[in-house]
Amino acid sequence: MKEWLYALSGSPVTEAIAVIALVSAAGLCLGRIRIGGISLGITFVFFAGIMAGHFGVVLDEDMLVFAQNFGLILFVYTLGLQVGPGFFSSLKKGGVRLNLMAMAVVFTGLLLVPVFHWLTGVSVPNLMGLLSGAVTNTPMLGAAQQALLQVNPADPAEQAGMALACAIAYPLGVVGVIWAVAVMGRLSRKNETEKAEQKPDKPNVAEFQVINPAIFDKSIRDVMLPTGRHFVISRLWRKGRVVIPASDTLLRQGDHLLVISEAADVESIRVLFGEQEDVDWNKEDIDWNAIDSHLVSRRIVVTRSRINGVRLGSLRLRNLYGINITRVNRAGIDLLASPGLHLQIGDRLTIVGEVTAVNNVGKILGDEVKRLTSPNLFAIFMGIFLGVLLGCLPVYIPGMSASVRLGIAGGPIIVGILMGAFGPRFHVTTYTTQSANLMIRQFGIVIYLAGLGIASGAHFFETVFRPEGIIWIGLGFLLTMIPVLAVGFISSAVCKTTYAVNAGMLCGSMANPMALSYANTTVEGDEPSVAYATVYPLSMFLRVITAQLMIMLFA
Repeated sequence: MKEWLYALSGSPVTEAIAVIALVSAAGLCLGRIRIGGISLGITFVFFAGIMAGHFGVVLDEDMLVFAQNFGLILFVYTLGLQVGPGFFSSLKKGGVRLNLMAMAVVFTGLLLVPVFHWLTGVSVPNLMGLLSGAVTNTPMLGAAQQALLQVNPADPAEQAGMALACAIAYPLGVVGVIWAVAVMGRLSRKNETEKAEQKPDKPNVAEFQVINPAIFDKSIRDVMLPTGRHFVISRLWRKGRVVIPASDTLLRQGDHLLVISEAADVESIRVLFGEQEDVDWNKEDIDWNAIDSHLVSRRIVVTRSRINGVRLGSLRLRNLYGINITRVNRAGIDLLASPGLHLQIGDRLTIVGEVTAVNNVGKILGDEVKRLTSPNLFAIFMGIFLGVLLGCLPVYIPGMSASVRLGIAGGPIIVGILMGAFGPRFHVTTYTTQSANLMIRQFGIVIYLAGLGIASGAHFFETVFRPEGIIWIGLGFLLTMIPVLAVGFISSAVCKTTYAVNAGMLCGSMANPMALSYANTTVEGDEPSVAYATVYPLSMFLRVITAQLMIMLFA
């Protein structure tokens, strides 16, 4: 068929496009198959590529490399762009701990390399190739090969052996992490509902009664400032009448307050006001518009470009219109509506107030959802350019003769995160609809997997069925499973990390976007993606650097 396509088109470009498309389609069809109740999804594209390579499909090398690299760049950049708005807030709330866990995964795998070398006699370069495949990190393989070229430039066979070892370990590296994530999901399924209710990132809504004499007849501003905590009083009930409180509203004995805050601050707020009412205001089915006769609660979308990057407090919406902004939803994450929060295109603000006032605020913020259907392509292409440029910049480490680079995976995701988080402050519109972002992400990862599978398939089976091939498979599987299961268990059992966050952290530390795609199908929301992006940049950087260090020290 390959020869027929080439004879028909006479172009390696057309041939490469047709073959990659066919392999991708076949893999996606196979991805619908469920084994033991688990579907590997788009991961089957990789195996379809291996089978194509095994049966003699060989594409133009430059076209294959371009397809792989461009697909990977599309995936990691749009992933960074999607999670960027919530990245730094997640970093403050558990991000340090997540990165420490990810570092434990990285260094556990590295420590196993000299141990397995001593136990089996397999060379360190081959073990580093196995580790690269076990953690599904081709930039790590490239860094190790470059270091090996400097250490032993006269033996290119060692570099080829390292690449083959990576290809052999790669399939079980993909499946191993998915299997580990699935196992942890089943083990934690019983406690998942309870953990979801305790998520610290989601604002908590509670009702309090003012019975603390120390705050009687004091303004809300004077009461809040000494606490050092930020919370929003959405409604105030007094003698059967409801009002939208302002900062200068005086609190009276017996007032009932509806307060939005972080879950961790609820107890401190209870002590401040005196008593918490036993009413669950966090249920999904609450009809907020039916609670008060003359107030409405609406979600208004920021679509006006001049609001992009503006601080919420500088708009003075509460003082001018008598409304209350209770929360801001950004990229699926609920944020407290603090005065210093920079608004972004696509933010969804929950606003409480009289109908006329809420409608007027909607005109100021835009609230024209149709304007969001056209993504800003300038931010996408410029971000990809800057990401590739960052990945190419050499980083010099004292004591090493060669520089290291973040590569085409590390650079774009860092720029994507920065663009998503800080682009609006420079009035750069980085918003894309969730469906558009997901489409680009999936398109990129499918092309990457198809190209990688075709490139790895030619000598895959003949190497696997040699005696050393069986040993390599076993070592690669251990290099995948030991760090993931050990750190995953500690993170879940000792640190009480939720399944969604734990899965994203492990996928990010193992640089495994295929496992991330699986994890995203098992939970609602973007928690796995946020955790993935939280640990991915540091993990990628450590993998690239330590791969070169291991070769220079032990090869």
